[in-house]
Amino acid sequence: MFLLQTYSQAVIFTIITMFCWGSWANTQKLAKKDWRFELFYWDYTIGVLLLSLILGLTLGSHGSEGRPFLADLEQASRSSVLSALLGGAIFNAANILLVAAIDIAGMAVAFPVGIGLALVLGVAGNYLEHPVGNVPLLGGGVLLVVLAIVLDALAYRKIPGPAAGVSTKGLVLSVACGLLMGFFYRFVAAAMFPDFTRPEPGKVGPYAAVFIFAVGIFVSNLLLNSLVMKKPFRGGPVTYAEYFHGGFGTHLTGILGGIIWGVGMSFNIIASGRAGFAISYGLGQGATMVAAFWGVFIWREFRTAPSGTSRLIAAMFICFLVGLSLIIFARTS
Repeated sequence: MFLLQTYSQAVIFTIITMFCWGSWANTQKLAKKDWRFELFYWDYTIGVLLLSLILGLTLGSHGSEGRPFLADLEQASRSSVLSALLGGAIFNAANILLVAAIDIAGMAVAFPVGIGLALVLGVAGNYLEHPVGNVPLLGGGVLLVVLAIVLDALAYRKIPGPAAGVSTKGLVLSVACGLLMGFFYRFVAAAMFPDFTRPEPGKVGPYAAVFIFAVGIFVSNLLLNSLVMKKPFRGGPVTYAEYFHGGFGTHLTGILGGIIWGVGMSFNIIASGRAGFAISYGLGQGATMVAAFWGVFIWREFRTAPSGTSRLIAAMFICFLVGLSLIIFARTS
């Protein structure tokens, strides 16, 4: 299978992850206005599953290192499979909350609060499991990310008018997303052998792990998204019939969103072989900064905020940039 050879390559892959994870939600914004996020999300999960299968059968099946994708799946132990499936289910619950938060509060809030909190929890949890990196630099980077989350929340609370009425719900959903999102990655990591060039019996490599994880997302969605359709966070119930009334372009938008996110997840897991799980996950979650950029400058989600809010937003971006830089250097110091 295809593997990375240097830490520099791993950093490049995590940067790609950052842009994929921070940009996929634009497809939700690009879907037609009356297309509910619950319907969009079915296509999103299909896109993640398709992408993981395609990469497994291509990059994961060629090359002299590691174990080929299908052989890897065949020998996987029950515990490894269940761990990756559980990671997919936890991620799916968190991501549904994230998409709901985006629908209510916008990308510039949902990502910095939800995914920023997930970054903090994920870096800490993954480091405890696989201690790779300089602790003071990792800790400093995480603290700056926490500060960025606080600054973003303060900026959002300044938005007047209708947005103020849903601010509490949007923030609560974002925090709930972050609490769950911070723990899914460690279950996927637990299913894998840490040195991708030296396969271990029962454990799986990066491509098989991401595919099983994607199956966990898809299967759990049958329950989780069905519940949200009946008891939505905003608006009336949604029916399955409405999904089948969507046009080809509408469904394709959701699938594209899943493919973009899936590329980010796959590249992040591949990068973890050289960077370590804590650093790889932490850098990937720099997506918060990318998503905030989209929300602030492209979708203009703070356009009604009073003067002075821009200083909070600028400080948020600075904290994220410096924090992520510290996380990068934590591996090289």
